[in-house]
Amino acid sequence: MTTTQDSSPVAVPHIVKGRIESGSALTYGRGTGRFATPELDLTQLVWTRAEPGPAFDVPVDEIIDVLAEVGQWIAKDVDGEFAKAMVFAKRTSPLPAEVVERSYENLPKVFTRRSMEFQIDNELGGKDVIDGWRVITDTPSGRTHRVRAFPPRLVHVIAGNAPGVAAQTIVRGALIKGLNLIKIPSNDLFTAPALLRALAAVAPGHPVTRSFSAAYWRGGDAKIEGTLFRPQFFDKLVAWGGGSTIVNAQKYIGPGFELVAFDPKTSISLIGREAFDSEETLRAVADRAATDATLVEQQACAASRFQFIEGTTEDADRYCALLCERMGVARPTASAAGRPLGPDLREEIEGLRGLDDFYRVWGDYAGSGVVIRSEDPVDFHPDMRTVNVVPVADLSDAVTFANVATQTVGVYPPHRKERLRDPLAAMGVQRIVELGGAGGVEQGLPHDGFMPLARFVRWVNDEG
Repeated sequence: MTTTQDSSPVAVPHIVKGRIESGSALTYGRGTGRFATPELDLTQLVWTRAEPGPAFDVPVDEIIDVLAEVGQWIAKDVDGEFAKAMVFAKRTSPLPAEVVERSYENLPKVFTRRSMEFQIDNELGGKDVIDGWRVITDTPSGRTHRVRAFPPRLVHVIAGNAPGVAAQTIVRGALIKGLNLIKIPSNDLFTAPALLRALAAVAPGHPVTRSFSAAYWRGGDAKIEGTLFRPQFFDKLVAWGGGSTIVNAQKYIGPGFELVAFDPKTSISLIGREAFDSEETLRAVADRAATDATLVEQQACAASRFQFIEGTTEDADRYCALLCERMGVARPTASAAGRPLGPDLREEIEGLRGLDDFYRVWGDYAGSGVVIRSEDPVDFHPDMRTVNVVPVADLSDAVTFANVATQTVGVYPPHRKERLRDPLAAMGVQRIVELGGAGGVEQGLPHDGFMPLARFVRWVNDEG
């Protein structure tokens, strides 16, 4: 991952079944964003179905031992590869440099033993069903069944908006002993290769190491994806990303080739009138709401974009002023300054400033945060630390604005979640948290409405 001149394209390695492939046969991008990769040999990126995957019968405990050591390797950065990767990641990431740094610092946490054991226990019900065949005898028919969560063959199209996605993908793919091809995203070219380099350094030639490949190609390239995205090679396509990514992925889905989609989501906040009990309480609530709104610079699906607050327009305006102020504070997943808003979003917001009877706007376009108060949710997508606040008479009125694309709902005060959670779930919501707790999604629990490990594996039944 080095370059001799500023004008030279940055070299991005491929990882092929645990082997590091270097080269600059293919060049992409323009100007300082140019990068080069080795030649893409599709035959080397797939595994034959005639043979089991290398890790299919490796005990989960051994895999966890290897991954835990990878976490330690990353934390120490023994060979300096992560320092190099982070330098280049800052150039292509949509996140400010300081947020990229903190994201890299948190990568070892994904590889903690307790977290990995929890995922296996909570999502699959224990190691026995992935290590072998779980015997089930107490059945209505009286027959004996043997069930296995069989290791899958997965191709992953991952998102590049946060380095942790690559780490989660590798941990999940390893825990279920699968064969994994990762498409490297253009806005995070270095995290996945660096993590797989660490795996190869810790366990050279190990079955888990040989179960991973990672390569870059332009998303939507029909010649490449039409060849790779087939049931001859893979069971499932695990796709993260925006609407265009998911729509493109759906073109290849058919019998024997399933889509597991972490599709685009929007998150909201529901704030009760209790927030106005005192000025101190209101400031604390605004700070919690700002934490959720600026989560990963509002690039995470769990980041709050629409906030509904019980109260009058005057109450909402008091809250909006404090929210805008608190959005300009540095946090673990957000910088103080942010990044300037794009011209399209600026134009949408500027059009509201003259409509004082219906809208009020706080903040500017420099990046620290913009808050829009309106009677109904705006009809554009708030982004780049933009929040739309809507006053409601009762939080139950806000439930109707949730839908199947609503991932996380932050609620204040916490005790009001109990009465709201069933109506929210009925609308399609997948996660309900205390206000300020949208970040730190815990692995091993439902993600986007399903258990990832249970969805990734192939459930096989040996009957009778």
